[in-house]
Amino acid sequence: MKIQRGFWFLLMLAFVLVFVAACSDDDDQVGSNVGENGEIAGDLEIQYFVGGYGDSWWKEVIADFKAAYPDVNIIEHAGPNINEEMRSRWVSNDPPDVVYIDGAGSSETQMVEDGQLMDLTEWVAGIELEGGDKLSESFIVKPADYDGKVYSLPLVFDTWGTWYDKALFEEKGYNVPTNFDEFMASMSEIKAGEGIEPLVTSGQHPYYFLRGMLYPAFAAAGGEELLADVITGKEGAWSSAEVLEIMKRVEKIVDEGMFDSGLGALNHTQSQMNFLLHENAFVPVGFWLPNEMKNDIPDGFDFGFIPSPMNAADEKYAIVPDLRPLAIAQEAENPAAAKAFVEFVFTREYASSFSEHTGAIMNLNGVDLTQNENVPAYLMEANAMINDPDVVQIYEKPHPMSADLETPIGNALISLMLGNMTAEEFVQKAEKAAADYRAGLK
Repeated sequence: MKIQRGFWFLLMLAFVLVFVAACSDDDDQVGSNVGENGEIAGDLEIQYFVGGYGDSWWKEVIADFKAAYPDVNIIEHAGPNINEEMRSRWVSNDPPDVVYIDGAGSSETQMVEDGQLMDLTEWVAGIELEGGDKLSESFIVKPADYDGKVYSLPLVFDTWGTWYDKALFEEKGYNVPTNFDEFMASMSEIKAGEGIEPLVTSGQHPYYFLRGMLYPAFAAAGGEELLADVITGKEGAWSSAEVLEIMKRVEKIVDEGMFDSGLGALNHTQSQMNFLLHENAFVPVGFWLPNEMKNDIPDGFDFGFIPSPMNAADEKYAIVPDLRPLAIAQEAENPAAAKAFVEFVFTREYASSFSEHTGAIMNLNGVDLTQNENVPAYLMEANAMINDPDVVQIYEKPHPMSADLETPIGNALISLMLGNMTAEEFVQKAEKAAADYRAGLK
């Protein structure tokens, strides 16, 4: 009996030692993220997509953060293909701490559905800006809502619209359309006058047309309710009378030969280049267009921007903000530094700087761009138009469409735009895709 008691005592002692060692390891891990004075420290991994906005703003912010938090070692993962390059890290539950969600291969909603992003609901409620006002009350457009939860903070306020060359239109007297009927008339005039197919978009990335042209049309026709229903794949939304009517407009563009016949092979930069070379007259893109193509802009080209004119004649222009968010990984190894960085970024000073660097708008109110002479004229003009309620109606979407729904919708959309499918066939395909998406969520 004494031998048994001695054995169990030694076993329990070994267990306690292992437990203490494990706690010590945990303390060491936590300690590695805290400086000598209890300050935030350690490695901080940041993933950000580099596309049309460039990376100069990121470089400025990261340099300033390093100066403010000298005990933090920032590891940047950035580039035009970063979403694909980092995919294995996310799949293996070894993600970076902070992620800027933008570009091909990224899907905020998909990441939320897969449990990859941290719940920020309570944390963001306590953040204050430099003036003492709450960050949660200072967004132009509120964060995406997932059943009352916030998993990302919208950093960039962008909006898809339709671009044209103001210089060409003024020289030739072409009309700038305000609705779909005027859009068709303008394209017909340009097709005859210039001998070109007026409308181009990226066939390799059909979400450009979906978000840039169709979302505003859905919102104008059925308000935020219809917009939310098509984005979430609600039963009957894609086969509704409103959606079918809008897809008939797309079919009319096809039938009258207004689409660039080679769009199926174009990526987004190729379609934008065609537009700059006057091979086309209209292209649906966000505010990043001038900055992304700054090295290829022909002399005399003058960017003009309008909300996409897919709305009916009795409807206002419709704008659906397209937000680019910052988020923190659920499995972040340095959440304290990650939160410090995200809070650091959201200031009105950096918002003004963002417009300088990118030609786009950061998603904070109370930023007076008119006082910054380095902000481009087209952005000033577009900003004034967007904020004129007599001209433009702004509609908010609940959150981005999941990639599991957007991909099959996009595939069907390309078939329609290439003339291989009717509007009726498209809505049937889209409704089937929505049903499959809903089934996958169960």
